[in-house]
Amino acid sequence: MALEHLNVPPDDHVKVLGGQGWVGLIDHLGSEATIVNAARVSFGKLKKEMDERDVKLLEYLIDNKHTSPLEHMVFTFSIHCPLFVRGQWHRHRTWSYNEISRRYTEIDMEFYTPVELRRQAENNRQASYSDPDFDGSALIREIRAHNEASLKLYEHLLESGVCREQARGVLPQNMMVTFWGTVDLSNLLHFLELRDSDHAQGEIREYATAIKKLIKPYIPNVAAYFARKGQAW
Repeated sequence: MALEHLNVPPDDHVKVLGGQGWVGLIDHLGSEATIVNAARVSFGKLKKEMDERDVKLLEYLIDNKHTSPLEHMVFTFSIHCPLFVRGQWHRHRTWSYNEISRRYTEIDMEFYTPVELRRQAENNRQASYSDPDFDGSALIREIRAHNEASLKLYEHLLESGVCREQARGVLPQNMMVTFWGTVDLSNLLHFLELRDSDHAQGEIREYATAIKKLIKPYIPNVAAYFARKGQAW
């Protein structure tokens, strides 16, 4: 059986970063019915479809932070993003990760070039903002040139006999990487709370909002609950 190409988005995906990045849903386990069944497991009863009482129970669990039943629903995503976004993502240690390694392959080398450059906020070291008066087009061309020079040096090192695991050290933080991430719903909701936030970096926030689009069909009542709380779903 032929191996499929990992560095291609799955059918169910959303593009981000001006089309340079994407996040796709690979697989999922469980449903909202799984969550309420897990909450009622001590009664020894099982239901296959949700009714109004189940929706109220689901909302009660979230309201009161009874998170263990939500852990029985699991999602696996494929993420194509810059290394600096990957670094932020991997701080969420409740996820399980596997990714393409540049120790083993030099194919599909790609670099993220922002469509727009933001300014640094003066009163917050973690924040940035869009300035319509800031023309970053010349700087974006410099970024592209830097990407090309880094790739050229990387290829020169390989052609000169340097091993991949050392040659990759010259590649910049905006190199694109593809990884798989698996997480249960409870920890995914926590991720989305932090990363789809005004306090999050714009690039990773795009991925968080894309994930909401992907999972909403599978958790319609959970999404409706947070929408009533004023969150964007």
